[in-house]
Amino acid sequence: MAAIKAVSSLLSSLIVFFLLLLPHACIDAQSLKVCKFDGIYQLGDSVSDTGNLIREKPALPFARLPYGQTFFKKPTGRCSNGLLIIDYIAQATGIPLLDPSLDKDALFTRGRGENFAVAGSTALSAEVLAQKNISPPLTNSSLSVQLDWMLTHFNGICFNAKDCAEKLKTALFIVGEIGGHDFEYALFQGKSIEEVTHLVPKVVQAIKDAVTKVISNGGARVVVPGLFPIGCLPIYLTGFHANNSADYDESHCLKRLNTLAIYHNDQLKRAIEVLRKENPGVVIVYGDYYNAFQWVFSHAPRLGDYLFSKDRMCGNPGVPVCANPDERISWDGVHMTSKANQHIANRLIQDILPTLNCKA
Repeated sequence: MAAIKAVSSLLSSLIVFFLLLLPHACIDAQSLKVCKFDGIYQLGDSVSDTGNLIREKPALPFARLPYGQTFFKKPTGRCSNGLLIIDYIAQATGIPLLDPSLDKDALFTRGRGENFAVAGSTALSAEVLAQKNISPPLTNSSLSVQLDWMLTHFNGICFNAKDCAEKLKTALFIVGEIGGHDFEYALFQGKSIEEVTHLVPKVVQAIKDAVTKVISNGGARVVVPGLFPIGCLPIYLTGFHANNSADYDESHCLKRLNTLAIYHNDQLKRAIEVLRKENPGVVIVYGDYYNAFQWVFSHAPRLGDYLFSKDRMCGNPGVPVCANPDERISWDGVHMTSKANQHIANRLIQDILPTLNCKA
């Protein structure tokens, strides 16, 4: 596998790792239909946001082409050229793509779920982050805010707690991916890896508390995704470029950043084990985004140059657009292409399906 090499960051935030003839994970795209989910409720950040952030801030690049160009032919607020992982999961269950909760024109009364994720959001509240001198630049709609939106939604569709438990017992809840922006903002605002590592227990506790609240409101099947290998993403490869080859692994990903992601994921898996013991009647599944991404990464026939600049992000005037995004893993240096999301979703579904305890 050829090493990824850094090049001038004066051009685009697009172009990156080649997918080309990457094989599909061996899985039926409709496989989750066996679970007979009748709704999906999503909390998280830009990995999952289907349009909430652009309703908070309509002037952001995510509200403009080329975002959304491949599947929707228009921007929807998704941080990709097309579909997200949650979109492919919804398709696999037979449920319509989730509307963003801040879309006042959406038909939420149909009872098929709702998406509360907000791009740029954090697991920790803005107030908690401020105590660490960390500032969320895009939104204050943290995980706790999204939970409040979710509970407000349930208050509108349920008569009482018993009614809610009955209505939600056949729904799928996805809490995350979230927490990555807590670490991203801290690192890019000057915190050391050691300082950011000390944030991990607080971030994991916030996610654990969110899952507990989901369960207390009727959630019976919950997927809790971990972080991607952040040391492989162009935003970090550019922002924390090192001259010492020992700082990179065999795929030319930054070791220390991937170690941070692994530490977070290990702590999250331990928290899930505790939650399982506390809630023996609930199915709680870890969503292994890290290894799903690594599978895609390792099966890419070759890895190309990355061109990334935070000053010239995708969607801004004059920034070139990749002609063949289906051949790439990274869309804008931070988020995945629609095709990469499909491969990751397939791999994820293959991994979680046996543990969801669904019966044909």
